Amino acid sequence: MGTTVVVGAGAAGLAAAVRLRRHDPIVLDAGARIGDSWRHRYTGLRLFTPARFCALPGLPLPGDPGAHPGKDDYADYLESYADRQRIAVRLGTAVTRHVHRDGRHHLSTAHGEIVADRLIWASGAHAVPVIPPFAAALDPAIGQATAAGLGQSEALPDGPVLVVGAGQSGADIAAMAAVAHRTYLAGPRTGTVPLAVARSRAVRALYRLPVPGERARRFLRRRPGPLVWHTARSLAAAGVVRVPRVTGVRDGLPVLADGRVLPVATVVWCTGLRPRFDWLDPRARGVPSLGFVGLPFQHTLSSGTLGGMPSDAARVARHLGLA
Repeated sequence: MGTTVVVGAGAAGLAAAVRLRRHDPIVLDAGARIGDSWRHRYTGLRLFTPARFCALPGLPLPGDPGAHPGKDDYADYLESYADRQRIAVRLGTAVTRHVHRDGRHHLSTAHGEIVADRLIWASGAHAVPVIPPFAAALDPAIGQATAAGLGQSEALPDGPVLVVGAGQSGADIAAMAAVAHRTYLAGPRTGTVPLAVARSRAVRALYRLPVPGERARRFLRRRPGPLVWHTARSLAAAGVVRVPRVTGVRDGLPVLADGRVLPVATVVWCTGLRPRFDWLDPRARGVPSLGFVGLPFQHTLSSGTLGGMPSDAARVARHLGLA
């Protein structure tokens, strides 16, 4: 059957690897430990759906199935999953270049070249922060951070904080920052899904529905999801001040849609994350021996979620003739 390489050992990559286990895939990951992509996210991050909906095939998450594990708990689960399922992962092995030549995939890594007959991209849909170009015009004295690179709110310097992007990450970080800082949260209101609804099997069933066409897929990818842990009232009670979206920079300071200029010490960009495709040979797109797992709304409404990745992995295995 030849060699299959899975790039990424997060939930998507491990879901693919366990599906292909009898074909002995090579699994690569850039991290020092399995789960590091979760460990490096902001403090306080929790799963939005309960543990029962986020487990990979063959191993429930430990503890209460109705609980919402934190980021470090889920990172440890991924590490134990690979161990329990006997999935060998080559850690510290980032893929820097991919060339599709003569029907095979040539992968360059720090440990040499790997040649594969089939390749599965599973290196994370939330890898590269999306920051508006006008961010470069901010006064250099204003600190800038992203949701992907922010740890403890105590790491923020003194002075007012502007969090740009009012989705779940932005709301989480604004609430944390407001403990010690005057904090503004910029962006349109997304609404809130009640926790009971987020935990319901009806929502899980809804998320299994197929995405109705490319136009709907593009719309859903642009739209921030509703909040789960916060409401407008709880954010106000925490001291977070809601402001309109940020439209640009004037005299080195952020400008809001209503024309106001905010004098702040720090801006935290929570304006989205995108996949990293920079190493992937664009000529390989569409070839039958290449598959993707973990991309939002790729096949179903849950494709980019922890609960949807196993079914996408099964679909990719069939696509590659390895089911």
